[in-house]
Amino acid sequence: MEAIVDRIIPPDPETPGGKVAGCAVFIDRQLKGPYGSNQNLYTLGPHTKGTKEQGPQSPLTHADVYRKALAALDKHCKSTYGGKTFAELSTTEQDDVLGKIESGEIKFETVDAQGFFSALLKDVPEGFFSDPIHGGNSDMVGWKMIGFPGIRYDYRDWVNRHNERYPHPPVSIAGRADWTPAKS
Repeated sequence: MEAIVDRIIPPDPETPGGKVAGCAVFIDRQLKGPYGSNQNLYTLGPHTKGTKEQGPQSPLTHADVYRKALAALDKHCKSTYGGKTFAELSTTEQDDVLGKIESGEIKFETVDAQGFFSALLKDVPEGFFSDPIHGGNSDMVGWKMIGFPGIRYDYRDWVNRHNERYPHPPVSIAGRADWTPAKS
């Protein structure tokens, strides 16, 4: 997962990539909870392929989709790249594999590969920009990148100050690090 999230949000000189930002941790935590078990979704049949607007029509939970797709991805990579897993490929090869999954050139036996890629395109950015309390956006890197002030009590004085950089660091639901009492 860490190799995948680093290809979807690659690091650059100014901002860390998806791996350092904790996107894989975010996804792992989401898959362990209600999202991963499809808790609030209708999951009874029939399970026929619907239109894109109807969303996935599958008996599989989100966690099952990830589990099966990651296994299928490594199986494909091992058979195509001389026994190498996805994480062992060069970044160019990783981009090529992900591009082929997106375009539908690579298909998985047990799960919809393009559906998996669509889930990645939704879940990885969520991890990059979510509140750090959920496991992603480590050190609020996503918020710092876009200038989001976070969950502040009040910043009404800044709402109408356009094209002016907000001078205070972002604050998460858990608060700023300097607000947390030191543990003895």
